[in-house]
Amino acid sequence: MPADQAGAPERDVMAYDVVIVGAGPSGLGAAIRLKQLAKAAGVELSVALLEKGSEVGAHIVSGAVIDPVGLAELFPDWKQLGAPLETPVSSDRFLLLGRKWSFEIPMWLMPGYVHNHGNYIASLGALCRWLAARAEEAGVEIYPGMAASELVLDATGAVKGVVAGVFGIGRDGAPGPAYQPGVELHGRYVMIGEGARGSLAKQLIQRFGLDQASEPQKYGLGVKELWQVPDAVFKPGFVQHTLGWPLDDATGGGSFLYHFGDRYVSVGFIVHLDYRNPWLSPFDEFQRAKHHPAIARHLRGGRRIAYGARAVIEGGFQSTPRLYFPGGVLLGDAAGFLNFPRIKGSHNAISSGKLAAEAAFAALQEGRGGDALAEYEEAYRGSRIWRELHTVRNVKPLWSRFGTLFGNALGLVEMFTTRFGGFSFFGTLKHGKTDAAATGLAVDHRPIGYPKPDGVLSFDRLSSVFLSNTHHEEDQPPHLHLKDPSIPIEVNLPRYGEPARLYCPAGVYEVLYDDQGANPRFQVNFQNCVHCKTCDIKDPSQNITWTTPQGGDGPNYPNM
Repeated sequence: MPADQAGAPERDVMAYDVVIVGAGPSGLGAAIRLKQLAKAAGVELSVALLEKGSEVGAHIVSGAVIDPVGLAELFPDWKQLGAPLETPVSSDRFLLLGRKWSFEIPMWLMPGYVHNHGNYIASLGALCRWLAARAEEAGVEIYPGMAASELVLDATGAVKGVVAGVFGIGRDGAPGPAYQPGVELHGRYVMIGEGARGSLAKQLIQRFGLDQASEPQKYGLGVKELWQVPDAVFKPGFVQHTLGWPLDDATGGGSFLYHFGDRYVSVGFIVHLDYRNPWLSPFDEFQRAKHHPAIARHLRGGRRIAYGARAVIEGGFQSTPRLYFPGGVLLGDAAGFLNFPRIKGSHNAISSGKLAAEAAFAALQEGRGGDALAEYEEAYRGSRIWRELHTVRNVKPLWSRFGTLFGNALGLVEMFTTRFGGFSFFGTLKHGKTDAAATGLAVDHRPIGYPKPDGVLSFDRLSSVFLSNTHHEEDQPPHLHLKDPSIPIEVNLPRYGEPARLYCPAGVYEVLYDDQGANPRFQVNFQNCVHCKTCDIKDPSQNITWTTPQGGDGPNYPNM
């Protein structure tokens, strides 16, 4: 509920020119650019940046091969300033996998903008921490551990701020002895950079109908591990992507593997969440994939040191909602700016923050605030981001319609065609169903038998969650809400086999039985949640809503 409605607790109010939710690359890009513009114009500008993680970067997980073009728009001298992009890509491979074989697809068959030479392998969390230091130097007020949990609306229904820092509510929903009602942070403009499927962005899209003219947003689930390997295995700058096994042709996804830094190997797996088979487990597909020789040879003799998971935006051009609402804008992955075939979004996220900052600063200088910042949308439509997404707009729907082999072949042809002015023989294809609606019935699909983890290359969920350093205060209301508690057992279990127990990469959801194997009940272990938001996206009954826990709770990723 908006915080200004009847019954809301009294809270302190802090007023700023701009309030930004989310200290990822988009929010940090916006904050830094606002301060750059204010300094150049010789004016004062107050900017608050809220981060739900315990520190900046704590909830950031990405591959990551980073295109520095967005960073260079903020800091042309980023190398001299010491930005942590230290491992340039030196080798770029693309493989098609079978169960016991691999076939390398020549990179010359790929359009130039899909190649990774000129990009850098790095920890996106480390880059965000570096950007946060630059933002604080410029005078941005950064508040980590302050989850923005509610919108604040003015009398006209426009967004005028957010509520953050609510603590001490007990599991029963009543204020406990350490209760803090939080604070309202008001801004003349509010920018939402929560990442994929953020809770406030979801509310805003619904409240203001921002997606009325766009296709349903599409997602993947990315599961990642960070390994440290021996010198004999380490190949600094090596990049490898794969398609195929262990997924079947009708299920989209593939692996990534990057060598960087101090003998680190970033290895992960993305499964497109429009998969049909409800018996599929993305986590277990990843564990199985690591046993393929093309991947295992890069991990041999190493040790796993970190684990994480997150939703990946895949809808692209067709699924981008309207970017502005009364009083604010959407940034980065909240707006859907990831380039799907490149598997890159941080460069566009930073650039979107820059564009939004420039539009907001100009409006503020005119004495405006709290209105529709349509200039941001106009700037996006004339930007590199728009051109990137428009060029690759049909790659995802072609893959979804025609499968991995034929769909990707068509996608390659498509990308060569659209680079010349964006023309496509397909026009602009639609996505159609949501990922939840794509889920098939259990009776129509064969259950998948996954091998037990060996503890060397493959692992179980709970030991993986341990490596994510996830913590949630147990005496608080679960941040995973069931709209109807009866649906998991009465609907999802008989129809879909209750896929939440399989699609969740953290073991949050379980179906438990009594000693006689009867009387199933649904259990939610919200303490395990790594904030990937897959349940909010994939639940076939759309019965699960992900909300923010109290500030600072969740994973604490050190170098992801």
